Amino acid sequence: QVQPVESGGGLVQPGGSLRLTCAASGDSRSIISTGWYRQAPGKRRDVVAIISSGGITNYADDVKGRFTISRDNAKNTVYLQMNSLKPEDTAVYYCGFGLSGRVSWGQGTQVTVSS
Repeated sequence: QVQPVESGGGLVQPGGSLRLTCAASGDSRSIISTGWYRQAPGKRRDVVAIISSGGITNYADDVKGRFTISRDNAKNTVYLQMNSLKPEDTAVYYCGFGLSGRVSWGQGTQVTVSS
């Protein structure tokens, strides 16, 4: 069973940047799409950005123009470059692999935007 492994979270000041990494642990051939999601305290988990196996991307409206999702197929890795970070971007960020009929979730990585 393929599992995402996230890294790259941390504390950053408003206006700063972070890059999150999602690596595949296990056989990645079953992955249909990869998405980044986030969940702030007391809120539901929402999609941030998704990239299909063919490279098609989609973004939540509040991150368009600031975040970029990309993939390195040779490394079985997906990245989320986050620029111009705002305090409201603070959340636990999860990587999810879209498989046939279900999503495989990573353990999450904390992103805190604060001065």
